[in-house]
Amino acid sequence: MKRERCKKKNIGRSLGRRLGVIMAGTALLWLAGCGIFEDKPPGEIKEHALKILAKKEFPHFMDSMDFSGFHQALAQSLAYYRRVPGSRMVAFGPDQYTATHMIRSIETLQAFVDTGPSVKDLNRFIQERFHVYESTANENGQVLFTGYFEPTYSGSLFSDERFQYPLYPVPSDLVEIDLALFSDRYKDHDRLKGRVDKNRVVPYFSRQAINTMPDFYLRAPPVAWLENRVDRFFLEIQGSGRIQTPENEIIRIQYAGVNGNRYRSIGRYLIDNQEIAKENMSMQAIRQWLENNPHRMDEVLHHNESFVFFKIGTGGPLGNIGVTLTPLRSMATDYRIFPKGAPGFIETRLPDPSNPPGLVQTLAKKVQSGPDSAVDPEQWPRVSLFVMNQDTGGAIRGPARADLFCGSDDYARFAAGHMNVRGKIYFLVIR
Repeated sequence: MKRERCKKKNIGRSLGRRLGVIMAGTALLWLAGCGIFEDKPPGEIKEHALKILAKKEFPHFMDSMDFSGFHQALAQSLAYYRRVPGSRMVAFGPDQYTATHMIRSIETLQAFVDTGPSVKDLNRFIQERFHVYESTANENGQVLFTGYFEPTYSGSLFSDERFQYPLYPVPSDLVEIDLALFSDRYKDHDRLKGRVDKNRVVPYFSRQAINTMPDFYLRAPPVAWLENRVDRFFLEIQGSGRIQTPENEIIRIQYAGVNGNRYRSIGRYLIDNQEIAKENMSMQAIRQWLENNPHRMDEVLHHNESFVFFKIGTGGPLGNIGVTLTPLRSMATDYRIFPKGAPGFIETRLPDPSNPPGLVQTLAKKVQSGPDSAVDPEQWPRVSLFVMNQDTGGAIRGPARADLFCGSDDYARFAAGHMNVRGKIYFLVIR
């Protein structure tokens, strides 16, 4: 037991040190969830997504990063709740709390964390002051955690022989339909996306149609151009990122919308067609396969009918509640069933970055040598972290999915690209 505790403490110190490096530069990825491992599962009934725990059922609360960066994440959620009506109701499964109550919850937790409590005091504090809810997850009680990060790609605001792959804004002919305006039974449904065709509303153009229409730019004049088609697809997967121009200018690209077509995982497609083994699946493995098989790129990329539109942004990173994301402290969940901006606690696995330069160098060699040599995330150290629910994602649906924002550097790229591990999610609210 003592050996295990020492191991967790060492991991916590290394994670804490690494967070300081990661936070130097990050940005939002709204389309949280690499979504490369599975197709979007159906939504769950909101009332059944969380269950309140008896005190004897509480997990053992400790923070593997010694709360490094958590104060900033708490402050961001406070900013969100302070700008919404105090009477707004926030659902924790079948229970409802006001935004004012959420402010008190976060302020109380923030003040206590800032005292640098011991693990014993932390658990006693939560036992005495907070309700704890657990995700109902799947039949095994496990949540699938993936990761996302902010990529940086070569691009330009203008097209030429080098930069030929456009990033489109929301098209002028795309319409959005809020069915809740017609009936209360649709109030928890996503808004429909489509276009008007001879007085009928029909689904918007698919990825394949957009990519093959020679005049699509008339509907959506590109906001920027990339030099690599695979980069463009992965920018969609991550949801947003940065473009580095030939003049070394950095342009922030943010999510603006989607075409509303069905999201289908190309990772699942490659697994089902025995192109990549399931145990070797990662973003890096998909990228390598696409680059090695350019003649099949249309076949694979067009399997996913969903298409993401972008805009040029400033500041951030911003989650779906309009606040800056914090690396390894902000997570994305299904916004329809989990409380936006609420404090959470997760138990999962992360790679140990105690030796960042050596780790990145070793991992780069593994990835370059082929997908079969990719590291096993199940061998990563177990961690427990306090997080804030500040984002969502097109591939993140149901109580058994979550996405952790990892940052923007090489560590974040590796962790997000390979993260595919099981764990637990809890949410906290003051009594």
